Amino acid sequence: MASRYLAKTRSRYGMTGAHTAGEARVAVLVDCDNTMPGILDYALRVSSQFGRVVLRRGYGNHTTLTKTWQEALVVKAFTPCLQFQYVAGKNTADIALALDALEAMFDGRAERFCIVTSDSDFAYLCRKLRERGATVSIIGEAKTPNALRNASDQFFEWSPESTPTESDGAGKPALAQPKSAPVKRRPRFVVEAVALLASATTDGQVHLSALGQYLKRTDPAFTPAAYGYAGLVEMLKTFDLLVLTRADKGHYTVELAPVDQQPHQIPS
Repeated sequence: MASRYLAKTRSRYGMTGAHTAGEARVAVLVDCDNTMPGILDYALRVSSQFGRVVLRRGYGNHTTLTKTWQEALVVKAFTPCLQFQYVAGKNTADIALALDALEAMFDGRAERFCIVTSDSDFAYLCRKLRERGATVSIIGEAKTPNALRNASDQFFEWSPESTPTESDGAGKPALAQPKSAPVKRRPRFVVEAVALLASATTDGQVHLSALGQYLKRTDPAFTPAAYGYAGLVEMLKTFDLLVLTRADKGHYTVELAPVDQQPHQIPS
C-alpha cells in the first residue's frame, strides 16, 4: 500500500523522471529563529555537494523573517515559511519545519536533508528521517548540543567569524580575522577504530575509505581539519602505531604497526 501510494504521489507531482539518474534530491531547511543569515552561503555550499537542491525553505516568526532574514532569503531564493505564534513561548516554526521534512521524504521530493539549526529539539526529527532511509546533515554553530550532532549522519560546524561583516567603516565588506590553525594532534580513537575494523579482515588491513566512513558514522562532526590536518592521509602518516600503504592504483590501506615497532607511548 505504501509503495503504491508513493508511486501515485510521485506521478501526480511529476517526479518520475525529473532529476538526473543517480543525482540525489536535497532539501535545505533553515531554522531562522535559531541562527543567523550569514550561515546561508555556507549551508548551500555544503548541501550542493550531495546533489541537486530542490527545496530551499526558511522557517520563523514574523519578527525573525521580516526584520532579520527577509533580504537573505530573497537573494538566495529561499521560500519564507512564516509561522505566527498562537501562544507566547510556543515555537510553531519548529513544528512546521519537521512536518515539511517528513512530507518531502514521504512523497519522494527529497532523500537527503540539510537542516540548518543548533536546536537539539530537532534530534528526534533526524532519527525519524534516518529510520526511513533518508540521509540527514546538520549545519549548526559551535553551541550545537551533542544530542543533535550525533542524531545526524554528518555535522558541519559554521562559525560567524568565517563570514564577511557588513562593513569595515569605509563602505567595503570587511573579512573577519581567520582563526589560528589548530594544533596538530593524534587522537587515540583513530587507532582504536583501525584495530576494530582490522579485526574483521583476513589480512588485518583496512581501506582508507572504509575507515573514513566509520569515523564519520561514530562522530558526525569528525574532520581531520579539527586536528590540524588537511586530510585523513596526512593525519594517518603521523601515527607511529599505524602503517599506511599505497597500492599501485593509488588506493590506501591502513593497519596496526607490528608490536615490536610500536612505541611505548599511546596517543591521547
